[in-house]
Amino acid sequence: MADARSLVAALALGAEGMNMGTRFMATQEAPIHDHVKQAIVAASELDTRLVMRSLRNTERVLTNAGVERLLAKEKTLGAALKFEDIIEEVGGVYPAIMQRGEMDAGAWSCGMVVGLIHDVPTCRELIEGIVAEAEQIIRRRLEGMFARQTVAA
Repeated sequence: MADARSLVAALALGAEGMNMGTRFMATQEAPIHDHVKQAIVAASELDTRLVMRSLRNTERVLTNAGVERLLAKEKTLGAALKFEDIIEEVGGVYPAIMQRGEMDAGAWSCGMVVGLIHDVPTCRELIEGIVAEAEQIIRRRLEGMFARQTVAA
């Protein structure tokens, strides 16, 4: 979830809100390194991978050199893979990535929604923009429904 269409869809299905973890990483207030924010903006949904599936601890991450090392180990070791085998790519890497901007240090969580993220607004700009656009989408669709009913009657 990252935009007005996501919000409208969630509301249409009965939700009262939506989770925007990756989207909020690319905001001015997010306390993470600018390299991470720029990687999110530059990425598409095709730049994510699922890792640690054989360990039953699946995580979607943004591809980088650390993730490629992890995937190579998963492929080589197969069902014999243990957490100890990939600890360098997953254990304690967040300070290197999020604080120091060392983008290839290891795997970091990132949703496929990354493909919908093209800017780094303030949180206020993000929320206000999503709400305003969602209202426009809802009005257009509902007005279209009512116009059809009037014509049909």
